Amino acid sequence: MLDPRQNPDWKIAEEAEKSMKTCYQLADDLGLTKDELLPHGNYVAKVDYMNVLNRLKDRPDGKFIEVTAITPTPLGEGKSTTTMGLLQGIGKRKKKVVACIRQPSGGPTMNIKGSAAGGGLSQCIPLTEFSLGLTGDINAIMNAHNLAMVALTSRMQHERNYSDEFLKKRGLKRLDIDPTNIEMGWIIDFCAQALRNIIIGIGGEMDGYMMQSKYGIAVSSEVMAILAIFSDLPDLRKRMGNIVVAYNKKGDPVTTEDLEVAGAMTAWLREAINPNLMQSIEGQPCFVHAGPFANIAVGQSSVVADKICLKLADYHITESGFGADIGFEKFWNVKCRYSGNVPNVSVITSTIRALKSHGVAAGAPVWAPGKDLKEVYSKENLKWLEAGADNLVHHIRTVKKAGINPVVCINAFFTDTQAETDMVKKIGEQAGARVAVSKHWQYGGEGALELADAVIDACNDKVNFKFLYDLNTPLSKRVDLIAREVYGADGVAYAPAAQEKLKKFESDPKYNEYATMMVKTHLSLTHDPTQKGEPKGWTLQVRDFLTYGGSKFICPVAGNISLMPGTSSDPAFRRVDVDVETGRVKGLF
Repeated sequence: MLDPRQNPDWKIAEEAEKSMKTCYQLADDLGLTKDELLPHGNYVAKVDYMNVLNRLKDRPDGKFIEVTAITPTPLGEGKSTTTMGLLQGIGKRKKKVVACIRQPSGGPTMNIKGSAAGGGLSQCIPLTEFSLGLTGDINAIMNAHNLAMVALTSRMQHERNYSDEFLKKRGLKRLDIDPTNIEMGWIIDFCAQALRNIIIGIGGEMDGYMMQSKYGIAVSSEVMAILAIFSDLPDLRKRMGNIVVAYNKKGDPVTTEDLEVAGAMTAWLREAINPNLMQSIEGQPCFVHAGPFANIAVGQSSVVADKICLKLADYHITESGFGADIGFEKFWNVKCRYSGNVPNVSVITSTIRALKSHGVAAGAPVWAPGKDLKEVYSKENLKWLEAGADNLVHHIRTVKKAGINPVVCINAFFTDTQAETDMVKKIGEQAGARVAVSKHWQYGGEGALELADAVIDACNDKVNFKFLYDLNTPLSKRVDLIAREVYGADGVAYAPAAQEKLKKFESDPKYNEYATMMVKTHLSLTHDPTQKGEPKGWTLQVRDFLTYGGSKFICPVAGNISLMPGTSSDPAFRRVDVDVETGRVKGLF
């Protein structure tokens, strides 16, 4: 296999793909039947989740492993790489193991973060298919979402142009939609900042309804969030009909069911509901399904993918978005509540360089979003590392509050020193976690054996899982608990507009069953992305609330989060191309 220190990810993937298993071989490895496999070519397939769950409903679940991380740098700290490496490492121990990761968005893939397939010798392949649309799930989500906007804007045009009598002849009643109170916008799967705020309907009376509108990135769509949390087809159909598109002039919600578009939206998702089967570089099966925005939505792969994986294997690994303050908290209090599945262990991914970047209290320079890695982080500095390790300890405490056993993975870089590694091991173990060094990026499964052994051992421990709050807990108390117990804040302050919405939610019992889905930067434990380490003496600032009726999320918004990221001045698409002799894509990472 090619040396990752000398070769980019796409070259390593290309080499590995020469000997990868067919989807039929993967199905045999998992014990799938012929009618459960829905091939998309020779190497990628969808799997009929309903048939699998029906056939294996009486089979005991395997061990459930969640992968999270410390507060990451702007480029991430290798959760997907660690997930793939752990998959390979447990596979090397001759265990039946499977993983599930999120489908990447075209926005980050073509921008600065890359495709989220992992890296080095721990990747999900085939890389091109994984990175560029896969089996069309995100395209189906865009079509379903944008169809709702078509239904909304055309209905507004017709209600403006025609009388009640004319509408009645068409079987329509006037919805009286308020053009100044539109909840949804359009979506596209790129970071297109020029589309954040737009005017639509310019032209004549047959050209739509002229008003302000917006675009978000596809993975921020509520349809994507629903794909991640739905339990079965009836549940999916009901949630699709409850999506709030706008409000009428009385302030009442106008849903996709009101617009008579929810059925057609569900039809667009008829294939997307089935998880996608792929593999690691070393041939272990890996599912890819859903990919909701972690800052705003649940940030997890799908509930149905986890459920089939737990039936198909003795060990199942799933990945949560961003650090433990965001991805793990939502896994803990939202996904586990919806699914009923309890994890055996949580792996906290960390890197020496990221911990040093959190050592700002000891003089480490701040790593700004969109900027290259500062050279100083690649050099030994125990003072910065010791100060920055407070961030790791904070996340260990968070995982332990859920009653879950933590394993710290030191995702090794070849620039790490022994003294640095020893320091992190000592600090992590003193905080009550198992700690393992993993060199999966450089050596694949062989480099992940220490991590695999630690995780397998932790899976045998007793789990005393408990939610942070129950559903009878008032919304304000939930937010306060998350702020204090997960973020480390001294309390919560609400802007006047947010305070008014909070009163409305707490006065209506129907909102008790809504999940509390925090909206916050991933670059800090606080709402301020510049605050690194483990900040003390601060208050979480909630400026607004978002509401999603289909997924049943109430989203307290802390800080400034955009549903449409921007493309940088040096995006990844500058390096992506096609070899015109072979037709293969090169430059992906």
